[in-house]
Amino acid sequence: RGSMKIIWLGHGSFRIEIGNQILLIDPWLSGNPSLPENQHDAATAGADHILITHGHFDHTADLVSLSKSLNAPAVGMYDFMGHFETNDGLSVIGFNIGGTVMLGDIAVSMVPALHSNSYAQDPQAPVGREVGYILKGEGRTIYISGDTGIMADMEWIGDYYKPDIGILSAGGHFTMDMKQVAYAAQKYFKFKTVIPCHYKTFDILEQSAQDLIDGLPDVEVIEPEVMTAITL
Repeated sequence: RGSMKIIWLGHGSFRIEIGNQILLIDPWLSGNPSLPENQHDAATAGADHILITHGHFDHTADLVSLSKSLNAPAVGMYDFMGHFETNDGLSVIGFNIGGTVMLGDIAVSMVPALHSNSYAQDPQAPVGREVGYILKGEGRTIYISGDTGIMADMEWIGDYYKPDIGILSAGGHFTMDMKQVAYAAQKYFKFKTVIPCHYKTFDILEQSAQDLIDGLPDVEVIEPEVMTAITL
């Protein structure tokens, strides 16, 4: 297994350095209270592709500017990516649930999520639907849940893809909370490592991962620190 780096950018945003790729997941810079402005460039430098799970502002606010400045294609739901290609001139890779695309030597598969979906900057944009991703490379399989509640689809996602690493929305209110993530991880998956996200950002969200740690005694639960690489 090669090593890889998972770097939390606060909230639901990540930088993942894996294989020959630097991938940004839902990179949110402007207005992200967890990511200081003087870290924005370091957070995004050299990114090859930008993966988007759904249209909410805290996942898409910086997509257009980043895609252009980094010359990094936007990757995501076919309908939504078509909007950015047509309206913003972005280079895009659009696919759909059940599909897999190769980003360099990393296989990225699109899986369902269960959330709401809209794009406030252009309410007419065809957002498609909310999704998660499976990343395969370096001998690892990572499940990125995106914003979601618990859903029965997790059963086949766990059984079919067998992810060993879970990056899971866990803040409650808008997504699963820590106890629900622990329940879903036990019921549907056999993770070696779980990294919670979409928490701490606002007072309304969970501030601690203790319930998740307590609920998964046999899993390595890593509470991410902003801009601190988790090397696996």
